[in-house]
Amino acid sequence: MPKSLTDRETALLAAIAAREDDLVRLTQDLIRIPTLNPPGLNYREICEYLAARLMPEGFELSLIRAEGAPGDSDTHPRWNLIARREGARPGDCVHFNSHHDVVEVGHGWTRDPFGAERDGDRIYGRGSCDMKGGLAASIIAAEAFIATFPDFAGAIEISATADEESGGYGGVAWLAERGWFAPERVQHVIIPEPLHKDRICLGHRGVWWAEIETHGRIAHGSMPFLGDSAIRHMGAVLAEIEDRLYPHLATKRTAMPVVPEGARASTLNINSIHGGEPEPEPGYTGLPAPCVADRCRIIIDRRFLIEEALPEVKAEVTGLLDRLAETRPGFSYAIRDLFEVQPTMADREAPVVRTTAAAIERVLDRMPDFVVSPGTYDQKHIDRIGRLKNCIAYGPGLLHLAHQPDEWVGITDMMDSARVMALVLADLLGGPADA
Repeated sequence: MPKSLTDRETALLAAIAAREDDLVRLTQDLIRIPTLNPPGLNYREICEYLAARLMPEGFELSLIRAEGAPGDSDTHPRWNLIARREGARPGDCVHFNSHHDVVEVGHGWTRDPFGAERDGDRIYGRGSCDMKGGLAASIIAAEAFIATFPDFAGAIEISATADEESGGYGGVAWLAERGWFAPERVQHVIIPEPLHKDRICLGHRGVWWAEIETHGRIAHGSMPFLGDSAIRHMGAVLAEIEDRLYPHLATKRTAMPVVPEGARASTLNINSIHGGEPEPEPGYTGLPAPCVADRCRIIIDRRFLIEEALPEVKAEVTGLLDRLAETRPGFSYAIRDLFEVQPTMADREAPVVRTTAAAIERVLDRMPDFVVSPGTYDQKHIDRIGRLKNCIAYGPGLLHLAHQPDEWVGITDMMDSARVMALVLADLLGGPADA
């Protein structure tokens, strides 16, 4: 049975309830700043908006440009905000990390993507679910906690970071490399990604992206026997992947609680294929030239399990290619690593996991589900670069709505998540509940 609320915790939840209209306005304001990535629009604007919001609450503000990071330029600088509020006495630091960038709008919308329209319990807009609703909920939680527990111990940090949607290298990775997430200054991290308000996400699978190129020899299309088609060679690669590699990957299963169920196996996606002549310019009305393709490239996206070692994952692909080089006349290839991330998973007994689970039970009157994400998010950098294991994703929103047309976040879900986050602060920083 969940423990009963103390008087100050009851007051804390009342302070959250009184801020519902403020939460709605804050979420709408954030959605209306179109922080599109690519190319990286309005990053400084959203950081300055949040700085103006948090300064009156006593936060010390650091506006940080990730100079030299991928994507950073004078035209589109990669701006990040870290706001820190010191408590009245020593203690741990709890950090809420949200990315402020959003993906492209895409097609199929029936509402203004940046209008932040409220319809009943929903607020619509690009980034509402992923993850400006979570950012807003963490701010409301922190503000209500500070008002109710002015004598709290330790420190609270709230960050709004760049480029999570493109790998996080202009945001959390850059900051972690410079010590902002070192365990000496931050002890607990919650990333309010939209994993559902009754779930705790412990981590994610690993990823390896690579480019495979097959080589051929150009010739006139009327005499293809004088050339060597790189596209046909790539067809052989695809056949090997289809006939051998996919069945092999389907046999691999993880003990990690990955959702959905299909992601508990190893997976491989072929992101793109390009071969032969380049695509014609828009409006071109002529015919293509008759040539045999001398180059063909694919991008593969391999998601692997915590039970797998990355060298073995790579060897499965290179072994396939080497067998073709030995058995297929004229076959040669090149492979280039593009991106790799190791799997990560917080311990179920980690302090931030236990306190968040207890808070969910008290707010929602049910035990949380513990899950692992099929795709990566910024926990990878906090863990691998920052060396901070005590990190989870927890936030409002339904994951399947992310990146979709007519994306929305529920107000009730945001309020409940804010209550959970506030109780986590009370457990970790509140000290004696009633002074």
